[in-house]
Parts: sequence; C-alpha cells; structure tokens
Amino acid sequence: MVVFGIDPGYAIVGWGAILFQSNAYKALGYGSVETRAHTDFNQRLELIFDELTQIMSRCRPDALAIERLYFQNNQKTAIKVAQARGVTLLAAQKLKIPVFEYTPLQVKTAVTGWGKAKKPQVMEMTRRLLNLPEVPKPDDTADALAIAICHAQAAGSDLRRALNNNTFTR
Repeated sequence: MVVFGIDPGYAIVGWGAILFQSNAYKALGYGSVETRAHTDFNQRLELIFDELTQIMSRCRPDALAIERLYFQNNQKTAIKVAQARGVTLLAAQKLKIPVFEYTPLQVKTAVTGWGKAKKPQVMEMTRRLLNLPEVPKPDDTADALAIAICHAQAAGSDLRRALNNNTFTR
C-alpha cells in the first residue's frame, strides 16, 4: 500500500509518500511545497494545489493521510491553514484518492507508542521506522511522513478492515 501523508499549511506544506508492505515501511519520496509570504494568498493556494496534484499524480497513492485541524489561538492563521488544507483535499478528490484524517494524538501514538511524545521523539522514530540517514527537513516533511505511518498502521489493523468492509460487530 502506498500512503501519501500531508502536514497542512499555507507557508509550508509537508508531504511524504511511503510504501507499507509486509509490516515494513519504505520512504518513496518526501519534501515540502513552500509559498512566499508576500504573495497573493489565492496564488499561494493555486501553487499548493498545482504542486500537490503533480506530486500525487506521480506517486499514485492508495490513500492520503492528513492531519485533522485543531483549534488554534490565532483565528486568522487557522482559517488560512483550513483553506490550504481544502485545496489539498480537492487535489486528492480530483485524483480519486481516498482521504483519512488523524489527530496529533493518534499520530504520536502510532509512531512512538505514547500519545504525549514530544516532537523530537516523533521525528526520530519516523526516521528509524523509515530507515533514513537523518530526520527530513523541514519539520513539516517529517510530520507528513509520521502521518503516513499512522495511516499505514491503522489501515493494516483488523479493526480498520472490519470498519471499511462494514463487518464490524459488537
């Protein structure tokens, strides 16, 4: 299974594609889409959409995993991140890629086994799980890979398969 992870933003969108096969992870590619601060916001959204569409078209993932937005103190920033996240979801929809959302707690638990892990712990475990020589930069890229790992673990579980196949019973 190929999973495309996204750490949403509008200045930096982290992305990472992984292959999950036989309970092993392999990084297929990762990076970031970066937009300039004083560029018209609509142009920034267009750049994010175009670049992610191009990258996802090349990767051809089976799923897109994205961080679920949580409330931030700065409403203006939260709204802009939500808009950038929206064009990312649109790109996935146009390419017919199923989308799955995960909270930061779910990602931390999946990658480190502890929901209160600190960012450096998550980044180091991501590096180790993917057998990378160093933690990917910028941090948003490492976060996107961690989100992809989270989905690979969740999608591979018996519970997730049962829920997807509507065979889960109590």
